Amino acid sequence: MGEARAYTPRGRTVAERGRSPRTGRTADPFRPALQVVEGGESPRSRQRGGRPPEPRERAERTTEKRERAERTTEKRERAEKTAEKREPQKREPQRREPQKRSRPAEEKDDSRVRRSTVPSRGAPPRRTSKPEPGPRRTASERSQSRPRREPVRRPRPVPAEPPKLANSTRRLRLGTVLALSLFVMIGVRLVVLQVATSPSEVASLVKLREKRLSTVELPAPRGSIMDRDGAILANSVEARYVYADPENAKLQKNIPETAAKLAPLLGVAPSELASDMKRKQLVGGTWVKFSYLKRGVDISVATQIEKMGLPGIYTHIDERRDVPNPDLAANLIGFTGENQHGLEGLEARYDDLLHGTDGRRVFETGAGSLNVPIAGGYEQETAAKPGNSLKLTIDQWVQWKAQSVLNAEAEKNHATVAGAVILDARTGEVVAQASYPAYNAAKAQDYDPKARMDVPTAVVTDPGSSHKPFMIGAALQEGLITPDSLITVAPAIVKGDTPFKDSHPQDKGSKLSIAGILAYSSNVGTIRIGDMLGKDRIYEYQQKFGLGKATGEGMPGEADGLLLKPQDWSGSAYGSVPIGLSVSATLVQMAAGYGAIANDGVYIQPHLIKSTVSGADGQEIPAAAPETHRVLDAKVATELRTLMEAVVEDEGTGVKAQVAGYRVAGKTGTGAMVVDGEYTSHNASSFVGMAPAENPRYVVAVAMDVAKGTGGEVAAPAFSQMMSYTLTHYLVPPSASKPPTFKIHG
Repeated sequence: MGEARAYTPRGRTVAERGRSPRTGRTADPFRPALQVVEGGESPRSRQRGGRPPEPRERAERTTEKRERAERTTEKRERAEKTAEKREPQKREPQRREPQKRSRPAEEKDDSRVRRSTVPSRGAPPRRTSKPEPGPRRTASERSQSRPRREPVRRPRPVPAEPPKLANSTRRLRLGTVLALSLFVMIGVRLVVLQVATSPSEVASLVKLREKRLSTVELPAPRGSIMDRDGAILANSVEARYVYADPENAKLQKNIPETAAKLAPLLGVAPSELASDMKRKQLVGGTWVKFSYLKRGVDISVATQIEKMGLPGIYTHIDERRDVPNPDLAANLIGFTGENQHGLEGLEARYDDLLHGTDGRRVFETGAGSLNVPIAGGYEQETAAKPGNSLKLTIDQWVQWKAQSVLNAEAEKNHATVAGAVILDARTGEVVAQASYPAYNAAKAQDYDPKARMDVPTAVVTDPGSSHKPFMIGAALQEGLITPDSLITVAPAIVKGDTPFKDSHPQDKGSKLSIAGILAYSSNVGTIRIGDMLGKDRIYEYQQKFGLGKATGEGMPGEADGLLLKPQDWSGSAYGSVPIGLSVSATLVQMAAGYGAIANDGVYIQPHLIKSTVSGADGQEIPAAAPETHRVLDAKVATELRTLMEAVVEDEGTGVKAQVAGYRVAGKTGTGAMVVDGEYTSHNASSFVGMAPAENPRYVVAVAMDVAKGTGGEVAAPAFSQMMSYTLTHYLVPPSASKPPTFKIHG
């Protein structure tokens, strides 16, 4: 037993290891005895005469048993640790054993062997082998071999089995059901909003969203206005606009201070700026979040404002209309307002084409101090579409010369207003159209509106004697007269109750040639030719020459003029209408009528627009062809031009209209300007002519409103200078022949 106990395997409990060796009968009386078997024989069998095992054999068996016991103990300890990690449970404390007497070390080791074979409580102890009968033992031997009773130990609780993972199929089905349920709920809500929501609820939702939306205008680049060769007459340059956000809380607290700081930079009164900064509510209940303070601000000024860091004040890219030559064709081109829309002239007439389509940026902002664009919020930007450009028929160099001459002559003759038109006789293109007084288009608001009007299209006057070629041309066309015809004249003629006199009175019964009637500007001779035509044909040819309605050259507000219908004629009308006194017309109408004479009898509608240039791709699109119609036969037109050359010869009223090196055909005129339906006391003096007379290239019409002076005295000199420059500028060859010698008297 001593040897077996010495090799008892480990595995005792902590309580057992701490027990001191017992002696005698101090062992637990309830613990079964442990029978240690060696080689299949108990100690008793050895005492009865059995062969004891050899020492070597006994040691090998003992080592083998010890190793098995160690492996078993290690497995059990690992199982216990694993169970404790998975499901820790409170263990029932072991019942403390009464203190026993210590026993020898051998017996303590023996208890290790015996504990490994003790069955659980309630089951009889098992023996590994039945001991053979041996000799009787003494009481002391029985006392020592009596098995020690082990303390009652409850079986260790078996750790609960870990929960099984959920079935993946069940998870998928559950997720599908949840997703479908969510979509169904959303669908039902949408149906409710579309069908069952009342208009008031919809309106409230829309208002709620609109309150969070801010809009910033994106101005469209305005197209340019160019001359016939592409030279810029007016264009837009980059600038900035300054605007306020009235919903900015900090701005509302400092409106007076902010307005005072911006006023000197923007050139706007502080009170006006303060008004634009105040909160405003639109009709729908939405509060304004964007308010212009100033447009067309220089970039340098905008930069200063940005550096000031004023709350609620912002700048954005803009444009400003720029005129390279402030007064060049200003009355013709016009100007734009602060919002880059045309207000007068061609800028206003073609504003839709030039302006393009503005874009806008709409974005969602926060409330209060978070009044800034929401990252990832609603945002929509519509790009601006640039406007188209206009290419005019105007030549900037001829325009400059016409304005220079007109200004000088008008000031020389103390004219109140004056105008000039230079027309291409073959195409109807307006090469120049000047007005006096001129103005600076860059500061248009500094001038009186009357000073900004385009005189050739807006001012209506009696054409006076410049109307007489229309009557003579009609009579030639109708065959009532010939170039060699003679007309009996007198110092005066009475029509109705009104006498009409000549500026060059002739004796009663004397005769004048057709050239003489034009050269002397005879009222009596023209009235007699008018009597031949009759009022109906006079009215017909007036319309054919383009009188009585606007030419449609392209200027806004062009006047129609006025013709006296045949049924409205009085007795004196037979004398006043043929000589151009009961007729009102614009200078452009008269230039176009003379253009028909210059163009071999074909009237061509005058026009200012040569083409448009697309702002998107730069494609140039020619303007629509002008309207044309025949007024006179080519032969008649040639005869009439030759007769009109007599006006600028030695005895004519338009001698001052001569152009060196070129034959000139034209007519002076002295009428009266009509203002608000009434004639003024001034003279509407004019000269309209063409050159070279034998093959006209250009028509020039000049008119001035002067206190005194005839067309031959104040308008003819201006005509001469303008025509001379135009012919030279376009390299028109001088006339190869001299004008004919005219017979004035019969």
